[in-house]
Amino acid sequence: MVVDFHTHTFPDKIAAATVAHMSGASRLTAYTEGSDASLEASMARAGIGRSVVLPVVTNPEKAGSINRFSAGHNGVNGIYHLGGMHPATPEMKRETAAAAALGLKGLKVHPVYQRTDFNDPAFLRLLDAAGENGLFVVTHAGLDVGFPGQCQSSVEKIEDALRQVGPVTLVLAHMGAWRQWERAYDLARFPNVYIDAAFSLGRIKPTEPGYYKEEELPLLPDAEFVRLTRAFGAHRVLFGTDSPWASQKETLENFLRLPFTKEEQERILHKNAEALLGLEE
Repeated sequence: MVVDFHTHTFPDKIAAATVAHMSGASRLTAYTEGSDASLEASMARAGIGRSVVLPVVTNPEKAGSINRFSAGHNGVNGIYHLGGMHPATPEMKRETAAAAALGLKGLKVHPVYQRTDFNDPAFLRLLDAAGENGLFVVTHAGLDVGFPGQCQSSVEKIEDALRQVGPVTLVLAHMGAWRQWERAYDLARFPNVYIDAAFSLGRIKPTEPGYYKEEELPLLPDAEFVRLTRAFGAHRVLFGTDSPWASQKETLENFLRLPFTKEEQERILHKNAEALLGLEE
């Protein structure tokens, strides 16, 4: 059983338009239409048994409705939805407790889309509320292909936040810090921090040849991916793709070529995710 811990879908009525808009803005190839059904088809092609959908709350007032939608679609056909939260969400503690009561296991945040530094007091309150309610938090970490030069979730800001908050499990997307991987090693000393592999293996696939410079296209070199994984330990690394912005099939094939032991593969491909999601058999 392979679990893709980092995917994105949208409600059916807006999925295709949302993906088309985001693809046009970023010049990234989209591999699904952005619906749960198209993700399910991608999973079947790739041999992936479960996927985790990460919503991004861009309107602070919408956290509750997004979380209710996620809970209503959770676990259908192998697709599991996390909740989402905005650092400016009113009644943060109440909404976080409500997300936990809905059965959601974690919350996704995206500092650059939410226009807030990760070590801002508003995010510290969010992290504390999540920890108090037994929810893990997944955050975009490092740079973002869609926001050149902006970095609301740098390694330094993540470190600063972790020094200030209470116990909370934090998953740093994109191998700890996208395009800042050399600094991500500093975060391995925090035992409650995981990293996921989303949009870190292979190459960027643009919609327009020549839009990106050649040196921008390769992602994390294989040897460096292995080294960074072992710095955290395979027990704290989660397989993920960032579908629809990467091919689930190609990303899994790239991962399986890496020189991990069978035990390391099993932890990264499903056991760590199952433990976080409460799906252990």
